[in-house]
Amino acid sequence: MKARNIVVGSVLGLGLLTSGFLVGQDVGWKHHPNLAAAQHLIDQAYAKISDAQRANEFDMDGHAAHAKELLDQANREIKQAAMAANRH
Repeated sequence: MKARNIVVGSVLGLGLLTSGFLVGQDVGWKHHPNLAAAQHLIDQAYAKISDAQRANEFDMDGHAAHAKELLDQANREIKQAAMAANRH
């Protein structure tokens, strides 16, 4: 069971990591420095959670993975906020 959790966690983590990199740092520092700084902090938080998952062999009852999902969502919302600001 533990090996299965590690495999599932690894696959989920890799998928979330990949999606995080695809979203990435989309907001430019020149036009939206505060939003870009927020995205940078999200990237740092995401990396720290990944470090914690590796250190604990992904055994955190899914909470770390959920936190990463929320960070990914926040990253997308920041991008949309910058796009909305650009329209106005």
